[in-house]
Amino acid sequence: MSPTPQPKPPHSQTNADTPDRGGGLSVVQYWAEQTLAPAGPQLWQTLMHKSACLSCAWGTGGQKGGFRNELDESMQRCMKSVESIMAELMPAVPPQFFETHSVAELQRLSSMAADRLGRLSVPMIWRAGRSHYERISWDEVYAIATAAFQKPPERIASYSSGRSSNEAAFLLQLLLRTLGSNNLADCSDLCHAPSTVGLKEVLGTSTSTVSLEGLKQADCVVLMGSNAPYNHPRLMNELIKLRDRGGSVIVINPIMEVGLVKFGSPAFPLKSLIPGSDISSHYLQPIPGSDVTLLTGIQKALLERNQMHWDFLKAHTEGWEAVVEQARSTSWEAIAQGCGVSQPEIEAAAAMIGNAKRVVFAWAMGITHHANSVDNVWNIVNTALMTGNLGKPGAGVMPIRGHSNVQGFGSMGVTVKLKQEIQQALEKLLGRSLNLPPGYHTRNLIAAAEAGQVDTLLALGGNLYSANPDTAQAKRALGNIDTIIYLATKPNPGHFHGLAKTNTIVIPVFNRFENPHKTTVESGNNFVRMNDPGQTHLKQADLIAEITFLTELAHRLLGDDPVDWRKLQDTRYVRQLIAKTIPGYEKIAALDDGGEEFTISGRILTQPQFKTPSGKAQMKLTPLPDLSLPDPSHFGAANGANGLVLALITARSYSQHNTVVYKEGDRYRGMPHRHCILLNPLDASRAGLAEHQRVTVRGEAGQLDGVEVIFGAVRPGAALMFYPEVNAIFHAKTDKRCGTPAYKRVPVWVERDSGARE
Repeated sequence: MSPTPQPKPPHSQTNADTPDRGGGLSVVQYWAEQTLAPAGPQLWQTLMHKSACLSCAWGTGGQKGGFRNELDESMQRCMKSVESIMAELMPAVPPQFFETHSVAELQRLSSMAADRLGRLSVPMIWRAGRSHYERISWDEVYAIATAAFQKPPERIASYSSGRSSNEAAFLLQLLLRTLGSNNLADCSDLCHAPSTVGLKEVLGTSTSTVSLEGLKQADCVVLMGSNAPYNHPRLMNELIKLRDRGGSVIVINPIMEVGLVKFGSPAFPLKSLIPGSDISSHYLQPIPGSDVTLLTGIQKALLERNQMHWDFLKAHTEGWEAVVEQARSTSWEAIAQGCGVSQPEIEAAAAMIGNAKRVVFAWAMGITHHANSVDNVWNIVNTALMTGNLGKPGAGVMPIRGHSNVQGFGSMGVTVKLKQEIQQALEKLLGRSLNLPPGYHTRNLIAAAEAGQVDTLLALGGNLYSANPDTAQAKRALGNIDTIIYLATKPNPGHFHGLAKTNTIVIPVFNRFENPHKTTVESGNNFVRMNDPGQTHLKQADLIAEITFLTELAHRLLGDDPVDWRKLQDTRYVRQLIAKTIPGYEKIAALDDGGEEFTISGRILTQPQFKTPSGKAQMKLTPLPDLSLPDPSHFGAANGANGLVLALITARSYSQHNTVVYKEGDRYRGMPHRHCILLNPLDASRAGLAEHQRVTVRGEAGQLDGVEVIFGAVRPGAALMFYPEVNAIFHAKTDKRCGTPAYKRVPVWVERDSGARE
């Protein structure tokens, strides 16, 4: 089928300078600027260092070299990687800075301003009633931490981020569970937990079933709820190569992102960089949250085209009858109305999928940030199974994870839903039962803390305060915890707003390429990389390795029982324990003796054999969601004619990693700063709003005033604002099966801001 012509994103005359493609010469210009910066030599030294990329979980670097991936392909670095490295190469924040700037002053800093302060270099404490952070000795750090973790196990907890190592993750969960706590909240609870839960129930595995090598064999990719040009730029190279070999890319996203229409990759300077490469063969813009309905429509079209793989369904799946019947019996009218995509558009997508020989279904947080997120994942897998695109090379399902080692944390057992085989192995190691009370995932942790049920929290990286919906609630909750210990490389707003009731300690740690010992990480495609030791550029800094802190704390709490905790400060011994306890990680034991980096066994599915009790995939019936929005009175709007109710999508900007903002605006969406709302011009006209006008955006938890209207390629009925700033105004529904908030469908009221100048 020939590619469907792609419309250009609608930009007004005032946004005429907005690019019509992603990537391109601006990326090369950025690299050149950073190379010429004072930290340029350190940048290149770090890029060549044998350690994995700090940015996304797509993965590159390690022992094959800083620019190489698992297939030994060269030039595998992107602008996001450089941004994350340059942030870590900043000089230290002078210790006296925190002595001369009060917490009240620090709370006025934005995420970008906090990040640009520099690197943390000495341990600090904020004591209740004091106005400033102050330096603290290591003896007092350990004294406070030891006392804090001697509280009842149900009242201690951790929160973690995915930039740390497998070894630190393993030790974190081992310490908490040895103390009797299962309260292992993680940043994945706020992003890809629906993928983990959904895939595990259907396929018996919870990660991508496709390797990088397998992706290269696909002739069709269905990319759902992802803005890969922003967040996973190296994936774009694979999509460009797929299109070059005659394959198709179906993009499903309520926003038409320019980089998903056309992208100029520096990896292909002649054919792609300047002219740009076509990415999407077919672009669908559904109503936010309607993915189950859209997928049901694709299934219905496949059924009507007689492109169901009946033999595969009967031989390798269970529960398929109900799923097929839902597709058959749901009317086209209900489907088109429910997802906002016409029948012909859906049929065109189905034809591409049905005619392809090997299809990869990939998705990011546009799928997982919904109240029915697990259903979304289930119906993606249903579609893959209906077309026979699971359990064969070049086909499968591929969640695209964000943080560079967020998947590794889950593999190491940093989760409230520990796999049975890991629990049994840990019980053997520890010599005790781990049938612990159910633990708190991230949203439950906030609720428990708000209720006064948490005494101690250890935060291994991340920004728990900013990452949560309803930041006022997060601040109250964290303020009810007696002791919070943050381990971090740089300051962030969570260190200034997420203050404990009694003691808040911030501990400066080495980053990945500075660590004094070898560590490992896991990519989103199940490849394990080893990071060489390194040195920090910071002079006279009092940094500590996360592993050193965790093992020393464990020793002070537990002595040598049930393991020799101080011995585990040598990470080779941690890897020996990982090899004995984590399924698929057996090869990690040989890494220190010349072993090769490896793909975790049992996860890449090239045969239709699934890790379920029956050996068959368990297809799940997914109800079509009710996507009705509240009326204006729900937001206290007296006159509905003066504004409109929209489904707000919260998103990152172009130069942003999780909650860390590197640049103020987003040139690809034409948004010059972070206090903007992206509206479809038709919606704006309906409410009598002009571009650049200031509006009030009201959610269920608060409102933002003076927000600038920017016209863009978001579908009618939806809007976009930047995370984490907009988190302040909404509570967010959660999918109870995984605890993940619905950041991509937030009901809001938008009206003219009468108090602001236009």
